[in-house]
Amino acid sequence: MSAFHADYQMIAGDVVLGDAVRLSSFVNLYGCSIGDGTTIGAFVEIQRGVVVGARCKISSHAFICEGVTIEDECFVGHGVVFINDATPRATTPEGEPQGTDDWTLMPTRIGRGASIGSGATILGGVTIGAGALVGAGAVVTKDVPAGMLAVGVPARIVGQAPDRDHDDPQTDAD
Repeated sequence: MSAFHADYQMIAGDVVLGDAVRLSSFVNLYGCSIGDGTTIGAFVEIQRGVVVGARCKISSHAFICEGVTIEDECFVGHGVVFINDATPRATTPEGEPQGTDDWTLMPTRIGRGASIGSGATILGGVTIGAGALVGAGAVVTKDVPAGMLAVGVPARIVGQAPDRDHDDPQTDAD
């Protein structure tokens, strides 16, 4: 059963919601698929073709664009932005508004159990491996291997991601 407040949400008719999906107010979902038991925070937009796995948490103000796949049990922090075009433009060289054939989609994959800290930006065409951790505010321009911790601008690997039950991720990066 999904929470649904029609006055504060735009849920397109082609959205597939799994069982026990929880939706906050002010979400926009278009042509995407959301897995069982996933929670979507307020002011989140998820675009056409996105797949979000089961038991994920997508925090408020996240923007997940076309071409993104988020596997099961992932965390996406507040204000995370995904990008799917390396050279975005409003118009073609002839000055006409760009259409769907005027740019190249760069698919992005987030592996099972990965976590992305608040305010991170994930550029198109990267893979964040299973169990990886991306620090808050990082700008991910290259793949992050499974189980690794990436921080900074641009993001760089600084060590192993802490265990899920670990209290202080900083001690692993020292």
